[in-house]
Amino acid sequence: MTTPIEQIDIEQTLKAMAHDIRISLSGKQPLLIGIHSGGVWIAKALAEILDSDFFDATLGTLNIAYYRDDFTRIGMHPQVMPSDLPFAVDDRQLLLVDDVLHSGRTVRAALNEIFDYGRPAAVTLAVLIERDGRELPIQADIVGQTIELNQNQQIKLTNYSTLQLELKDNGSAT
Repeated sequence: MTTPIEQIDIEQTLKAMAHDIRISLSGKQPLLIGIHSGGVWIAKALAEILDSDFFDATLGTLNIAYYRDDFTRIGMHPQVMPSDLPFAVDDRQLLLVDDVLHSGRTVRAALNEIFDYGRPAAVTLAVLIERDGRELPIQADIVGQTIELNQNQQIKLTNYSTLQLELKDNGSAT
């Protein structure tokens, strides 16, 4: 079932996701990794809701810019920050967090980078928004909301003072 963007309550969605994470990963003390930048914001919010006893270490962050399959076409953003995984991932349960799952290419890039750090026991994917348009066979284990958009629309998470969703249609915000 899909939810119109204007009806999405991010705070309530995060609480529901935290509940699902508790059930799915109970007793596994996962390592928390957010994909830059929206996934990091969501991961931080989930960590606050779940409290530090649930996770086994500090938040890891991935910047997948070097792992994107369109790197040669779009080039490098001049302010690329390095990834920061302050823990070993070998044989560990990971909770990988992103803001929007669309084509699946960002998650594919994140998995490639994670495996450069080691071989986790398992990776659970949690996303705030899952939308149509998958290009790769990647799906989230924990989904906050599912939406359907036209091909020319994009959804973007912003964090000016609070987390908000923006719907863009041909480059203009609505």
